[in-house]
Amino acid sequence: MAISIGINQAKELLETGVAKAQDLVRNPDQVDDLLKKLEDYLKKVPKIGETLSDVPLMIAMVKAYITGDYPEVSPKVIITMVGSFIYLLKKDDLIDDSMMGIGLADDLGVLGAALKFCEPELRAFSAWREEKRARGFSPEAAAQTDGAVPETEDATGLEE
Repeated sequence: MAISIGINQAKELLETGVAKAQDLVRNPDQVDDLLKKLEDYLKKVPKIGETLSDVPLMIAMVKAYITGDYPEVSPKVIITMVGSFIYLLKKDDLIDDSMMGIGLADDLGVLGAALKFCEPELRAFSAWREEKRARGFSPEAAAQTDGAVPETEDATGLEE
């Protein structure tokens, strides 16, 4: 079976994905739902080289941006990431995911392109996160508690 993908079809899919991503990043609950679906989806995909190794970092960065913990990232980068997540989860993409051997090629291509585009900002986010951890602050824990200090601790982190 020959697969023929036209440039116009690819461009239309990309434009649709960008428009959906722009709408989606305005709704934190929908972004969180998308990220949970993506994590579930990735559990089913075999790890192929380094392509998928930064996906958890991408997810953490989108979450930190949406919650306001890490606003230092370009909205274009967030939209690119969310758009690639949407594409990964789409059932009707360029190459049917059920096609043995090549079904995930387009998904990995989109993800790889997004990772390449976002790499400098991903590295900056990773450094920010490591700096926060080194200071004893976990961005993930703060996101779960909305950044509130537990009642048993004062602002210095010492128990009362």
